[in-house]
Amino acid sequence: MSNSRIAGFYNLTLAARCAKLADAAGLTPPDLAAWTSGGLSPEAADHMIENVVGMHSLPLGIGLNFQVNGRDVLVPMAIEEPSVVAGASFMAKLARAGGGFHATVSAPHMIGQIQVINLPNVEEARLKIYEKKAELLAIADEIDPVLKKFGGGARDLEVRMIESSPIGAFLVVHLIYDVRDAMGANAVNTACEKLAPQIEAITRGKVHLKILSNLADRRLARARCTIPVSQLTVGFESFKGETVRDGIIAAWAFAASDPYRAATHNKGIMNGVDAVVIATGNDWRAIEAGAHAYAVKNGKYASISTWGKDADGNLVGTLEMPMAVGIVGGATKVHPAAQAAVKLMGVKTANELAEVIVSVGLAQNLAALRALATEGIQRGHMSLHARQVAIAAGASGDLIEKVAAQMVAEKVVRIDRAEEILKTYTSTQVHT
Repeated sequence: MSNSRIAGFYNLTLAARCAKLADAAGLTPPDLAAWTSGGLSPEAADHMIENVVGMHSLPLGIGLNFQVNGRDVLVPMAIEEPSVVAGASFMAKLARAGGGFHATVSAPHMIGQIQVINLPNVEEARLKIYEKKAELLAIADEIDPVLKKFGGGARDLEVRMIESSPIGAFLVVHLIYDVRDAMGANAVNTACEKLAPQIEAITRGKVHLKILSNLADRRLARARCTIPVSQLTVGFESFKGETVRDGIIAAWAFAASDPYRAATHNKGIMNGVDAVVIATGNDWRAIEAGAHAYAVKNGKYASISTWGKDADGNLVGTLEMPMAVGIVGGATKVHPAAQAAVKLMGVKTANELAEVIVSVGLAQNLAALRALATEGIQRGHMSLHARQVAIAAGASGDLIEKVAAQMVAEKVVRIDRAEEILKTYTSTQVHT
């Protein structure tokens, strides 16, 4: 992948876009077919979940212009909401002028929780577990020989005391487990179950729950970008760059201070994040849970991104969030469309995938904030939404764009108006 900027990509036909991707990322006809056909047969789907009756498709778009840690990346995004792919792509283009996105990740450490109840003496039990820590870690480390072969395995063990709960005091043992390029749920859950009998013998209590935590705050992804002030007015030439910058910072300050605004602000971040997580066959629900739990880490739900300015007056954004994604195991390995998505990005490790995803989240956050700080969120969203409304009203072919354009011009994007406009066009065609 030499360049993620493909001129005129939006105006190409679907087939031409696929051809461009094949040239840019070395995709094969089977890779492309996995996307255009939905990528999954009914027989394969029947083995993935229960009571299968078919498949449910989402549009798959490509995030363009992304440069992450100096490497150009074409980003697959599966999402039904208009403007997300376009918004993230445009912000990625602006970010290139400031060096693109710089991303890092922490070690792929997941947390397994073991709940210990019915303890004769909670504090004594806590210390006894620590006394046997080395022994317990050694047992957990032998659970998955394949994972251990690639450098993963048990890393640490912590014991937390829950002093006040509806059932009284109990202990929670946290097993810190390095899962390498896997999401890690199966390995961590298996390790927790393996340790349960030993912990019961040590504490003389009862192990109840043994399960992974989706608050993966040991497995963080971080991204930052710098947007030159001059870039902030691209497409909004009537604004001053400093005005747009300060408007973005003020909009972020709202989300940093008010949970009602923060919920929508973070949802915008997740529009970008989830789209890539879904496209790569990862567990978007786990990512969502971790992100929103992390947003309240300081005791109050707030923005997980930050926006400010540097010494030169440029806009600077950062995003830090849990990112438990994998490229081995699960749907990522059995779903052809997910495999093609990973291949398109050229990522070789789960860490590299996490770096791309967190960068897309930051880009999408900027797209929403810039729109809010200038024209308002509806104008850019409206033109794309209008096409969906036109189709729902029965428009097809060239009439989709004509009906959509008229609704946008009138600033009335409703299905009843779309039907009226469509009737006008169709009646004109009949008479001519």
